[in-house]
Amino acid sequence: MTHAHNTDLMNRLKRAHGHLATIMRMIEENRDGLETAQQLQAVISALDNAKTVLVTDHIEHHIEDIVGPLSREAREKLGRLSHLAKYL
Repeated sequence: MTHAHNTDLMNRLKRAHGHLATIMRMIEENRDGLETAQQLQAVISALDNAKTVLVTDHIEHHIEDIVGPLSREAREKLGRLSHLAKYL
């Protein structure tokens, strides 16, 4: 699977895009700084989550290239390790 076909990743990026468009309108409308900062945080969170999905997907893909299809148990262990990606 390519990253372009990862619907979770694409949905997260679309969410970030929507929040960013909202921020741009808020700035143009001279909206409250607190509201704008909250929207900025939403973009940062959406991008961080997208990064985690991308890194996890990439790692899993390359591991399967090296060792072949992963067992259910291996996928579960990899899933636990993937939680570390959010701290990158």
